[in-house]
Amino acid sequence: MKITRRNFLKLGAMAGAGLALPLGALSVPAARLGASSAVRSPRVEPFAVPLPVPPVLRPVHTDATTDHYEIVQREGTQEILPGKKTKVWGYEGIFPGPTVEARSGRRTVVRHTNELPVPTVVHLHGGKTPPEHDGYPTDLLLPAGGAHGAGHTGHAGHGNTSEGTREYAYPNEQRAATLWYHDHRMDFTGPQVYRGLAGLYILRDEVEDSLPLPKGEREVPLVIADRTFREDGSLYYPSLDPDLQKPGVLATAMNGFFGDTVLVNGAPWPYLEVSNTKCRFRILNASNARVYDLALDPPPPGGEPFVQVGGDGGLLEAPIAHERLLVSPAERFDVVVDFSRYRVGQEVTLKNLLGEGRTSDVMRFVVARREGEESAVPERLAPEQHFPDPETAETTRRFFFAAGGAWGGMSTINLRVFDPERVDARPRLGSTEVWELSADPQHPIHLHLAHFRVISRDGGPPGPYDAGWKDTVFVRGGTVRLAVRFEGYRGRYVFHCHNLEHEDMMMMANFEVV
Repeated sequence: MKITRRNFLKLGAMAGAGLALPLGALSVPAARLGASSAVRSPRVEPFAVPLPVPPVLRPVHTDATTDHYEIVQREGTQEILPGKKTKVWGYEGIFPGPTVEARSGRRTVVRHTNELPVPTVVHLHGGKTPPEHDGYPTDLLLPAGGAHGAGHTGHAGHGNTSEGTREYAYPNEQRAATLWYHDHRMDFTGPQVYRGLAGLYILRDEVEDSLPLPKGEREVPLVIADRTFREDGSLYYPSLDPDLQKPGVLATAMNGFFGDTVLVNGAPWPYLEVSNTKCRFRILNASNARVYDLALDPPPPGGEPFVQVGGDGGLLEAPIAHERLLVSPAERFDVVVDFSRYRVGQEVTLKNLLGEGRTSDVMRFVVARREGEESAVPERLAPEQHFPDPETAETTRRFFFAAGGAWGGMSTINLRVFDPERVDARPRLGSTEVWELSADPQHPIHLHLAHFRVISRDGGPPGPYDAGWKDTVFVRGGTVRLAVRFEGYRGRYVFHCHNLEHEDMMMMANFEVV
């Protein structure tokens, strides 16, 4: 294991705080852990508030090739728990942030202004983006006006630092898909996303437009995230330093922080009135660490309530029916639910089968009215997608993801902690490689830039939730093999666990496309 001076100091600080854990202490499956805090949120009546929908951001101007947007990262106050005020750090001061809707083949430029007291980094998750706009963890956007302390600039020497404002340019040379943008500041991604720095980025194209899938009010985003609140409504997160100048979390959160209140689009256990027709849901797990096993209660007559039409990388070639949906952090599932299989007036609860107590519920649908059906799920959704062929792979790489233990709780890839100066793989532009990912105990793994196809799990076929192009894969112990295509841009990118506490504990590595 390579321990740099910076890593050694971080480990020392954690050991001094009494955070060292015995090897093997993190062997409890992350999906089944409950709230990782002695703090308990105030009681909230479930299914009492309507589901909000994040506003769609409008461009400040457009030209022949580009839509230009402006976003201010700032503190805001919103009523998340009924009757209580919560301060959030949000894009435009709201959580979730405004949705950006873009067109495939048409460039998007977003000018971010940082009015928060800490540096930020913006990553477009799932985007095929040039490295200088990808949100590398040390490419810091410092607060406007120089309002940052010495602790905020510790990584500036490793990245391309801006102060006050920064433009992120997205070519959108990829298929329609549900992407999302979120903070990616090194060592602090967990607390900064938790405070609200996340929003949807929906990319559309003519192929998707031509399909008779549900549209308009029957196409609904569901951003699912768990949080814990203090009695006064403020967010609780177990940072060692609430000012986010020094990294680290309390030992109870080292395997990921699990809140006790499930939010959907920023509302606790909301309800949505639907017609007795098909509805399309773009589901994003925006939680720091919690995995959801989603099911409808009661299930519709005949079963298989979810018809998956898309995933991380956009539309599937053909729909897939599911009884349940296993969604790890950062994964997206684009599904259609046919509410005509329920009677008008019926209430249907979206459950989390991995939850306990209050976290076993997510939201409720109320079949409130009859309407004519205007949509359908065709047998063919997208043209042949030309997935990478593992037989043509130039090399096979193996990476082992291990959580916690011997180094004060640090998480590792191939027993090495993250070092911005070290590159662990140099794939060639345009090449296909096979990556074998193994995990102890389980980790959602995300690759920047590169999309991939899952080709096997533990020597067998891919799992039921592995279909289509992926950018995040849930490795549930054992080994998952990926056929990865590296295309678009040369440069340095990262891959990491998307359990954000594991990421901040340095379960991340560099690859450089050459």
